[in-house]
Amino acid sequence: MKKIFLSEDEMPQSWYNIAADLKTPPLPPLNPGTLQPLGPDDLAPLFPMALIEQEMSMQREIPIPEPVQDGLKMWRPSPLIRATGLEAALKTPAKIYFKYEGVSPAGSHKPNTAIAQAYYNKQEGVKRLATETGAGQWGSSLALAGQMFGLDVKVYMVKVSFTQKPYRRSMMKSWGAEIVPSPSMDTAFGRAILEKDPDSTGSLGIAISEAVEDAAQRDDTKYALGSVLNHVLLHQTVIGLEAKKQMAIAGDSPDIVIGCVGGGSNFAGLAFPYLRDKINGADIDFRAIEPTACPTLTRGKFTYDFGDMAQMTPLVSMHTLGHTFMPPGIHAGGLRYHGMAPMLSHVVREGLIDSYAYHQVEVFDAADIFAKTEGIIPAPESAHAIKGAVDAAIEAREAGEEKTILFNLSGHGHFDMTAYDAYYAGKLTDYRPDDSDLATGLAATEGLPQV
Repeated sequence: MKKIFLSEDEMPQSWYNIAADLKTPPLPPLNPGTLQPLGPDDLAPLFPMALIEQEMSMQREIPIPEPVQDGLKMWRPSPLIRATGLEAALKTPAKIYFKYEGVSPAGSHKPNTAIAQAYYNKQEGVKRLATETGAGQWGSSLALAGQMFGLDVKVYMVKVSFTQKPYRRSMMKSWGAEIVPSPSMDTAFGRAILEKDPDSTGSLGIAISEAVEDAAQRDDTKYALGSVLNHVLLHQTVIGLEAKKQMAIAGDSPDIVIGCVGGGSNFAGLAFPYLRDKINGADIDFRAIEPTACPTLTRGKFTYDFGDMAQMTPLVSMHTLGHTFMPPGIHAGGLRYHGMAPMLSHVVREGLIDSYAYHQVEVFDAADIFAKTEGIIPAPESAHAIKGAVDAAIEAREAGEEKTILFNLSGHGHFDMTAYDAYYAGKLTDYRPDDSDLATGLAATEGLPQV
């Protein structure tokens, strides 16, 4: 069986909240002024109360509202696909499956939470949303969701991606969003960055600061984040919940679960429903794959840090490279973030998940093999998961083991063809920050609460 589909009636009716099953609770976010655990009122200027409640919830299952389900049914349930062509090319005894999230209108997993966030904001009477985007998948998704629920959307897009991905900008405009390159002249923080460095290519940390500043200064506006926070990871669990049903139809279950990680949402979306099984004794290997150029899990520090460069967000416990870290302009723009989701950082620290880092060129090597054998051109971010799956399949071949591998193909690469042009022309460059680069970034966490 090549493809496994579910009917709309089989779509999850509730999100899964891993907080209910953790043996050790994660550390609480802190108010940066008082250094005390955050309360709902601390987050109210930025988020609607329903999302704040989800952020702090210990309830295992949280019902998905019908209007959100209706929006998700535009493309969900997404297919589970057996990568038979890739298996044959690798001559592996392993079975490789992937959950394909590129079937959404925006071409990635991001609308899974964008639609939910837009709905809850609309319910609270919000008129406008401000957000950031790296590669553009999140900005596109929130633009789509804003159009669905009648909300204005302002997107601060990291400047290097703004330049690299013009068609992502066009997609956001098609759905009615306003987009500016970040750092921009539209905020005080953006202007301060440009005054110091007029040629700044930007970072997600800068773009988040701009979006938070925008939202904090307008009564009609809330902030929306596409990854990192608990409620975002919660909304993405529809991926793993569907995958479990589909793998059961295939009569199989994964030995290895793989996803790329930038902020952590697509990995958590697939992995967390399976991680519950591991917590309860199942023997499953979880692999989080990040770029060597931005090695948050593999070389970062677990500590309290800000999610943005301007230090406007709460302090959260996470693996971080420091909120001032400036990643190089790799094409996987969605993975160029200094921090990792606190909930994902927590389970990595608990030893439940292993992390791996790969260079840009070897990731595109894997993407090229996948495109030739499975017909799907993957996003550069998602190609990291493919590289992880290829390595796991080769390990199985060399060991003569019949492993079952499941990975999340979080998006297609149709708007990333300039990156593929550079790859085929031999112009892609690998980056690896040296220890002094990392030390400079991590110095920004000195004086903050330590773990």
